[in-house]
Amino acid sequence: MEHDYLLKLRQQPSWRLLCADNAPLIISFFYRAFIQPNSRSLRQSELTEQLDDTLFHLRQVHGKKYPKTAKAYLTDWANGDNAFLRKYYSETSDEPEFDLTPASEKAIEWLHSLEQKQFIGTESRLLTVFELLETILQTTETDPNERISELERQRAEIDAEIARLQQGETISYDPRQVKERFYQLEETARSLLMDFRQVEENFRQLDRHTREKIATSNKNKGDLLDEIFGEHDDIGDSDQGKSFQAFWGLLMSPSKQEEFNELIQKVLKLEEVQACEPDELLPKMKYHLLEAGEKVQRTSSSLVEQLRRYLDDQVWLENKRIMSIIHEIEKSAIAIKQEAPKEKDFSFLDDTKAQIALPMSRALFRPPSRPDISQEILSAGTAEFNTDLLYTQHYVDTAMLQARINKALQAQKQITLKELCQQHPLEKGLSELIAYMNIACQDSGNAVVNTDKEIKIAWFNDDGLGKSAMMPSIIFTRK
Repeated sequence: MEHDYLLKLRQQPSWRLLCADNAPLIISFFYRAFIQPNSRSLRQSELTEQLDDTLFHLRQVHGKKYPKTAKAYLTDWANGDNAFLRKYYSETSDEPEFDLTPASEKAIEWLHSLEQKQFIGTESRLLTVFELLETILQTTETDPNERISELERQRAEIDAEIARLQQGETISYDPRQVKERFYQLEETARSLLMDFRQVEENFRQLDRHTREKIATSNKNKGDLLDEIFGEHDDIGDSDQGKSFQAFWGLLMSPSKQEEFNELIQKVLKLEEVQACEPDELLPKMKYHLLEAGEKVQRTSSSLVEQLRRYLDDQVWLENKRIMSIIHEIEKSAIAIKQEAPKEKDFSFLDDTKAQIALPMSRALFRPPSRPDISQEILSAGTAEFNTDLLYTQHYVDTAMLQARINKALQAQKQITLKELCQQHPLEKGLSELIAYMNIACQDSGNAVVNTDKEIKIAWFNDDGLGKSAMMPSIIFTRK
């Protein structure tokens, strides 16, 4: 939290919303219109009607504190300087629609967190932290023996719990623990729905960037599409893109939807949960998630639609030029049909490429040489050096070494050359070590060669003698 960072952050829409003169009106209306009913978007007529009602009641209490009309306020809140709301036109209607921006939702959520809570669950959060830590360590453990030991420990705990239940011992949460975990469930569900606006905004920024690039780029069609598809693939391969696709696949599973509904209905029937007076968030959670995810998918598909339109426009322009040339040829043919040309070569077309032949690119004349072949009888001679070296050469298979690197990186994000040599001892000695270094130098984007740090790598030759070499530290990373 440096001074310059906060000074820059003050220009963000979230901070401007908190500092606005009409912040109580804006935030209370946004919360009642968008956050509380979990509305993803509202038509202008519907939102204007709600704001009219709100202004009517406020003016009865505060007088002429808010003199503008509802439509004027919505225009001010959606302009480029404030950007508290996003105003746009959908594909199926000519009436503008409004949606809450992620910055406004973050500001409202922060204000909501300032409310003093009568019950703050700490045990459930600490247990959640422990469960996440154990899950991370279990899923990243590469030693099979450690994984087996952990699974055996969990099985022993489950067997012990089954034995206690068989003996008649009751194992359940008390009402306080149930309420604590239910409040944490509601908070997590609200946070999940809030994150969807930010995910949608990220996809929308990619779509806007693509449209600007198509409109202003001077590159040819192939290079431009390569660049755009590369950026789209980067979004899909990013952590956020992979997480959303995994979420969407999980949500689209019929079995998971049925299980999700059953779990929610069972939880809401508990007496401890009914005492908490739950709102309509959890019963409609599946529909809220489907609506939010479908809107993100629609925003992502608009990028593909924009690329399709661009290709259609380019093809139409190229076909239009071809048809124009054909029409010119037809007009020329009709003009001379009564007086056909007598010459054989009466028309010419430009070649598809220039024929360039530079004088200096041609080789100088060389007279043919006549070999003088003698009639002597050739006999086999004897070598004056040891020819055994020609038959003892060994070949280093770089493809096999690269395959070893790729296989090792499937289980971990990076691996050092020293660790790789411990897993696969050197068979060809120094030649194999140099081949590893050559692979690292050629793949500089996914390999790091640290010349400031040296490591020692040892191996045994064919005679069983130990050899070693000092070389720079090399780290191979996953693509």
